[in-house]
Amino acid sequence: MLDIAAACLVITALLAYLNHRFVGMPTTVGVMAAALAISLALVGLDALGVAHALRQYEESLLRSIDFSDVLMQGMLSLLLFAGALHVDLSELRAYRWPVGALAVLGTLISTLAVGYGMWVALPFAGLDLPLMYCLLFGALISPTDPIAVMGILKSAGAPKELELVIAGESLFNDGVGVVIFSLLLGMLVSGLAPTPGQGFELLLHEAGGGLLFGLALGYVSFLLLKSVDNYQVEVLLTLASVTGGYALANKLHVSGPLAMVVAGLIIGNHGRALAMSDTTRRYLDMFWELVDEILNATLFVLIGMEVLLVAFSAHELVAAAVAVVVTLLARLFTVGVPVRLLRRHVRLPRGSWKVLTWGGLRGGISVALALSLPAGAERDTVVALTYGVVVFSILVQGLSIGIVTRNAITGR
Repeated sequence: MLDIAAACLVITALLAYLNHRFVGMPTTVGVMAAALAISLALVGLDALGVAHALRQYEESLLRSIDFSDVLMQGMLSLLLFAGALHVDLSELRAYRWPVGALAVLGTLISTLAVGYGMWVALPFAGLDLPLMYCLLFGALISPTDPIAVMGILKSAGAPKELELVIAGESLFNDGVGVVIFSLLLGMLVSGLAPTPGQGFELLLHEAGGGLLFGLALGYVSFLLLKSVDNYQVEVLLTLASVTGGYALANKLHVSGPLAMVVAGLIIGNHGRALAMSDTTRRYLDMFWELVDEILNATLFVLIGMEVLLVAFSAHELVAAAVAVVVTLLARLFTVGVPVRLLRRHVRLPRGSWKVLTWGGLRGGISVALALSLPAGAERDTVVALTYGVVVFSILVQGLSIGIVTRNAITGR
């Protein structure tokens, strides 16, 4: 385990250095692009009879890492908490209805739109995928990845209120998407479709339970932080709250991601204002910013390297292009069009619908969920489709979101 962690950190550090020193892309995009380019280069060199040992080493390293488990049970809790920690709750409260509608209704409708859209479109690409797997693909690809979104938004130059809505939506729709995915996966495995009442009960237990657990966890952490004035202890308390709280949420079968978001909002707002000294605030912010940056970079390096384990046939390459179009159209009709029609009610700048549509980035969570599907040909197809959408999302949408934002807001 130590050797694997060391190899990942060394590769990430070197790629981050090269990107910062010579390329200048946003860190998440730069390290992923570099890892992807190196992996593809190794495939090409291996085909020419060169660098076979290097390719074998990278493949063995990746096979020794359970990407789904590492992200969903390890990195995700820390990244979501770190992201929520710096969201202003008073400002978010002003946009609670748009954020809530986009996170819950938008994700649910997008799941159906992508699922049925792919079911109809895939035969034209030469692939047949059962409807349930198409819906699972819709569930895992519909949530915007908070890790990708918040990392790239920092350099996009979006207006404050628009950045707040995109960040809030991405933090909450992640938990909603995981719940929908779990419900559909349970139907696939059991072969039984739950009644609407059972589905609502599961959604209420997972999502509602996660929100309530997050409130309790955040409040208890707040009381502990308020009772002591020692930045080392307080930083340790927040770290324990995240890791222990996420593990307990899983044991209680409530949404850990939603719990981490709520706990992060409470500690980042009430905790920072009422339970911390200036010294503690400074060290707490520095600690969680470092955790966020290090894990973010490592995650995107792993995404770039994972291409070695994804088998693309000619039909799947075409299908991945179709998936990109379908997911963008679903994003447009479930988020962009409603925001455009209700712009005055949601109080967002002109052109915000374009940024919300194009800025719906997908990332590691989608890949992790795809890899958690039962082994088989259908899983391999879903993984290929997911990887294609994620790579397009990060490299194309991520690199151009700044331009789209400036043009949309200025009306050009």
